[in-house]
Amino acid sequence: MTIPAVREPERFVDLHSHSTASDGAASPREMVEAAVASGLAAVALTDHDTLGGVAEAQAAGEELGIRVIAGAELSTTDGQREWHMLALHVRDREALDSRLAHFRDAREDRARVIVEKLAAIGVAISYEDVLAESGGGAIGRPHIARVLIANGHVRDFREAFDRYLGYGRPAFAEKELIPIADAITMVHEAGGIAVLAHPGTDGRPERIAALAAAGLDGLEVRHPGHAMDVEPRLTRLAAQHGMVRSGGSDWHGGGEGTRLLNGMRVPIGWLQEQDERVARIRAAG
Repeated sequence: MTIPAVREPERFVDLHSHSTASDGAASPREMVEAAVASGLAAVALTDHDTLGGVAEAQAAGEELGIRVIAGAELSTTDGQREWHMLALHVRDREALDSRLAHFRDAREDRARVIVEKLAAIGVAISYEDVLAESGGGAIGRPHIARVLIANGHVRDFREAFDRYLGYGRPAFAEKELIPIADAITMVHEAGGIAVLAHPGTDGRPERIAALAAAGLDGLEVRHPGHAMDVEPRLTRLAAQHGMVRSGGSDWHGGGEGTRLLNGMRVPIGWLQEQDERVARIRAAG
């Protein structure tokens, strides 16, 4: 009698999440606890322009038995438009974080400008409240939105961005961007890989080809902000240019939908492909 083989349960990872080190609502440890509760095999912490929460997250990961990947989300430009880029598998966290300090300072300057623009149109909030809301992390517009909500100026995030903070709205302020080729170099020098975050409908073949030529390592092909037809197209482009795939929930602390940790069901095999790419880059360096 042949005994049927027991099939191992499929394992998943989430390679895009945020904590209170930037604009998330949960601490790095709480993020790891949520990742464990969701059944993930591994999770990447990718706060905006900072790796400040990684040490806490990795310590929690060691305690709770989950792999935590060191990362950050960088705001970059190719000279035509803004691209968000994930630095993943960063080995030299201090080196990359020190180079991002200037951009964290620029975030504070931008927040002050936004607060001044709000005051000019009769929407009074204090910069000190925004700073307190950030909890010492990298400041972003979501912190300002929370203060607007707390002060009764808007009902929710959507209204905050639609009325005041979004592009073209009265309190919008540009932020300083890193040239994407420089960002890719920075990430490689820190021992990591550079992955284009949520390319969406802007991931046109000619743009992806140019970024691949600049050394981009991968594409975030699975993201809750993508339309249904985006993943197959980006997967083909990644294969065409020899890049790895990535994906994640872009979790900021919510508890439902595809933006919940493990909501995107990213296969662990994609992480293994990334590990192989990281090994090749480090061997070549």
